[in-house]
Amino acid sequence: MRFVLDGARIADRAALHRALAEGLRFPEWYGGNLDALHDCLTDISEPVEIEIRNTCALEAALGGYARAFRRALTDSAAENENLRVSFREADGSLSLIQYTIYER
Repeated sequence: MRFVLDGARIADRAALHRALAEGLRFPEWYGGNLDALHDCLTDISEPVEIEIRNTCALEAALGGYARAFRRALTDSAAENENLRVSFREADGSLSLIQYTIYER
């Protein structure tokens, strides 16, 4: 599964978590916060690629929460070999971090 989140379309935390829940087909119990996100991402048992685009726009909208979101994604990818996460700017260039885990 591949999921692309456009940071330019995210206005607030609720919109972020709503997009994640719908796009990644999280269970109904998903709590819409970073702890719940980490729990869902570390439970993934099939290969999943998450690409976050327009990371600067996401950070402009969410401030420090965007950095905490990035940390939650990269921590989850480090713990789950089925998860690949990348961050890209509007021009397609890689953001500061691209985290890829395929094998331990």
